[in-house]
Amino acid sequence: MASFDVIIIGGGPAGYVCAIRSAQLGLSTAVVEKDKLGGVCVNIGCIPTKALLHSARIANVVTHEARELGIETGPVKTDYGVAMKRSRKVSEQNSRGVEFLMKKHKVTVLKGEGVLAPGKRVKVGGETHEARKAVVIATGSRVKGIPQIGLELNKTTVISSDEALFLERAPVSLAVIGAGAVGCEFADIFHAFGSKITLIEALPRILPLEDAECSDTVSKSFRKRGIEVFAGAKVTKAVVGKDKVSLTFEAGGKAQTLEVEKILMAAGRDVNTEKLGLAEAGVKLTDRGWVQVNPATLETTAAGVYCIGDVAGPPMLAHKGSREGVNVAELIAGRRPHPIRYDNVPSVTYCHPEVASIGLTEEQCKERKLDYQIGRFPFSANGRARATNETDGFVKIIRDKKYGEILGAHIVGGHASEMIHELGVARENEYTVEEIDLAIHAHPTLSEAIAEAALDSMGRVMNI
Repeated sequence: MASFDVIIIGGGPAGYVCAIRSAQLGLSTAVVEKDKLGGVCVNIGCIPTKALLHSARIANVVTHEARELGIETGPVKTDYGVAMKRSRKVSEQNSRGVEFLMKKHKVTVLKGEGVLAPGKRVKVGGETHEARKAVVIATGSRVKGIPQIGLELNKTTVISSDEALFLERAPVSLAVIGAGAVGCEFADIFHAFGSKITLIEALPRILPLEDAECSDTVSKSFRKRGIEVFAGAKVTKAVVGKDKVSLTFEAGGKAQTLEVEKILMAAGRDVNTEKLGLAEAGVKLTDRGWVQVNPATLETTAAGVYCIGDVAGPPMLAHKGSREGVNVAELIAGRRPHPIRYDNVPSVTYCHPEVASIGLTEEQCKERKLDYQIGRFPFSANGRARATNETDGFVKIIRDKKYGEILGAHIVGGHASEMIHELGVARENEYTVEEIDLAIHAHPTLSEAIAEAALDSMGRVMNI
């Protein structure tokens, strides 16, 4: 029996970050991983998708904007297979980077599936390993289908994002079921590579977790580019063939029929808790299927067993899991880490235009009967956005009317994913909109729109 201070089951963004921090704190650490280090995010999620979105953005610029920018091109031909292979190289580079980090920090990597055993032990293959201090569960999540209406994933005509990332060509036609972040990103990607896209969302609007104004802006942008968008839609029947799928769904009070080459399921994820030996080790699940944890410590119902990342519950985001990994490592080492503010985890959708948000939406402020003030600034009035042809979207800041506290912030537009962190830092440190204004923003930059939105929330906007 090998013995370590900490054994982490899962080598994704939560697990490998927890391993690095544990090693930095002097704990002997092992990570159990059955596939490639980096998990879904690095190998079949965040990283390759962003590589494809970059290709999609360039394709759209060359196709639709080049002449206006003074660049003459011949006929533009896109090749999804080439973009896919580039995205795989990017993923491989990142996965190898995680391997290097494990070696650098002297973290032992145990290849195989980890199964919990009582007494902070983990079985991997035919061997059992003991954790002197703690075991950390970081097994992540996977895409799910909707078998009850005939949409069981089959990896050919009914696919998930996993299979989409390995296609050699873009399908002629594609229906995307689910218009959250994943659905909107793949709709954007495949449309840029020539697929006829139909985006179907059961809830009343696409990107249903985002502020309604953000959802509306993305929906209008998609429709303008020729992507069919159906929100408030209910799929009632699916007939899956060898090379096509027929769908029947209701939207806007009307029955719709659709025949497509492929369907991409983006309607949610299931957590990976099967075959982990949770019950035998005394680890309970919640009614929703996540691992039950103490919110303050992330310890499970079994003493010395912790849980981080997707499997510990929402938000199911890589950066949330990474921060949980750091905090758990510090707790195991006897430190007192700064508590995680789950209301200050940024959310980003990387389609074009991008959407980034933090804190409360306007709808949530209304539900809580808060006394708030809105500040907005459109990128159409921002000099840098005009110069770079990225005028779609806006910055929206929601502040407490009395004290100026930033209750929430929402950005739609180019580079929204990079801009949101100014507002995250502000909220983490309890800065007010007045203090956002006091920070001088360079001109011309997109970030000036943040300062202008802050001013607008105070009734002092300058440039509109």
